[in-house]
Amino acid sequence: MSSLTYALADGAVVAKRNLIKIKRVPEVLVFVLISPIMFVLLFAYVFGESIQIPGVDYKEYLIAGIFAQTVVFGATFTGAGLAEDMQKGIIDRFRSLPMSRSAVLVGRTGSDIAYNVLSIVIMSLTGLIVGWRIRGSVLDALAAYLLLLVFAYAISWIMAFVGLLVPSVEVINNASFIVIFPLTFIANTFVLSDALPGPLQTIAEWNPVSSVTHAARVLFGNIDPSMPVPDVWSFRHPVAYTLLWVVIILAVFVPLSVRQYKRSTTK
Repeated sequence: MSSLTYALADGAVVAKRNLIKIKRVPEVLVFVLISPIMFVLLFAYVFGESIQIPGVDYKEYLIAGIFAQTVVFGATFTGAGLAEDMQKGIIDRFRSLPMSRSAVLVGRTGSDIAYNVLSIVIMSLTGLIVGWRIRGSVLDALAAYLLLLVFAYAISWIMAFVGLLVPSVEVINNASFIVIFPLTFIANTFVLSDALPGPLQTIAEWNPVSSVTHAARVLFGNIDPSMPVPDVWSFRHPVAYTLLWVVIILAVFVPLSVRQYKRSTTK
């Protein structure tokens, strides 16, 4: 059996352990699922009344942005989980077992896919209740969901690296918000990027959160055909641009996370 096969097999065991852990602390999962519902209701019925998107019902425009925001926020569980395991000595226990060293990272990022799938299901149901509709084909809708999950998986590896750097869960919770809030709000998640002032508009147009959001809107059929096609390349090819970011993030942060994991466990 190759080292990659060992890592995947052991990672599956670690992922199962992370999912079973929910039984002991179900409150965590409850709050994870309530958060996206609150964002949908807040922007659909409070802020949404004052936001106008020409030619598009704002609730339909909103949901893809909420999807992207939630899967990015969900990645913090990877970092928080690793920081907690390091803090409590669970990683030291793993080191004493005959298992692949990268299995902890593979299992942690893998189990978070399950969280994101559940969050997306809950958000989809909430969106349908408030008036969101999928106007594209079933295959396009499945492609939108898959793209969101792939993007979320890549972001999980960034948070895995951060989780191994910080000394506690409290630190990563504060640190991740400093990064994630600008990433998700300087984007087209809630308003058109054209509505942002000068430099922020440029950042939003090339922000990968904007491209995954725009790609999801297009695939869900929530972009009115009468709307002008954006000039910027990232919006003209949102799927390709998003996948390019996924490849770059994984190419950079998978080896960085594995190296940091080895350093952290050999101190």
